[in-house]
Amino acid sequence: MAVTRAHPPFDPELSAALAALPAGLNGQLRLDTIADQRAQIAPMLDVPDDLLRRDGAVEMEERQVPGPAGAPAVSVLILRPAGLAGPVPGIYHIHGGGMILGNNRTGVTDLLDLVEQGVVVVSVEYRLAPEHPHPAPVEDCYAGLVWTAEHAEELSIDPARLLVYGASAGGGLSAATALLARDRGGPELSHQILLCPMLDDRGITASSQELDGEGVWDRNANLTGWTALLGADCGGPDVSPYAAPARAEDLSGLPATFIDVGAVETFRDETIDYAARLARAGVSVELHMWAGAFHGFEGFAPQAAVSRDARAARLGYLRRALGS
Repeated sequence: MAVTRAHPPFDPELSAALAALPAGLNGQLRLDTIADQRAQIAPMLDVPDDLLRRDGAVEMEERQVPGPAGAPAVSVLILRPAGLAGPVPGIYHIHGGGMILGNNRTGVTDLLDLVEQGVVVVSVEYRLAPEHPHPAPVEDCYAGLVWTAEHAEELSIDPARLLVYGASAGGGLSAATALLARDRGGPELSHQILLCPMLDDRGITASSQELDGEGVWDRNANLTGWTALLGADCGGPDVSPYAAPARAEDLSGLPATFIDVGAVETFRDETIDYAARLARAGVSVELHMWAGAFHGFEGFAPQAAVSRDARAARLGYLRRALGS
């Protein structure tokens, strides 16, 4: 049985935010409580159209596009600057939610400033576990990416500046989608933005055992999310790298990568290891670890100093990457 380890201290400014978080974000999550968790979190995920449209500065559209062979259509949310003319950078967004929560509006508000400044965002809604285990989620993400690349001209996206972007489970699925794109011969991605990514089902790192009923997304929640996705295969020898990208033996040929993580979260060590392996494989990597930060800290405590620093680092990289 795994033993909980000591962990670094939480940032003092973030500690108050932790106390105010909704229950069920850590050890209380089990396979039999997923439905309750979804019901509790649903109001937090409800992003109204008016908020997305930014007083007319952003054009919003939702489409049903072809899914994987033999599977249902995939819903994509398309956000474009009003009055867009000419090809601009494109961000293919994959939402977070531990493989079990979320929709194509989850997390996109973080990108609205970039949309106003001249970026198109396409956000995919993939099927969720446990109702739809691997490979359904990643295949939906890949199908949406293929559609986006094939319709780049219609969407006014410059295909040479198309990147994949995701946080948490969305970060893991972004990494997996980039692996699929490499191994299937496209679409070509210029960058991958992996924010606190969920990469490794095995739970073998020190950080994967440090949080038990503390912070956000502790070791128990992590086991629940991976088990929902993989069932009895979770932690075993036969898990695909397209489910758990940390399993990939070869990371060469992947796009330039921005990757960040909190110092006090389950995904810390697997994220650092993935970044180091990417660099050793010849991939351009920018890695940030934020001291005292828990999983999802920026969303839960946006005004904290460390959150502002993290946001500035990410936006600075995106502007350099997109040339905007």
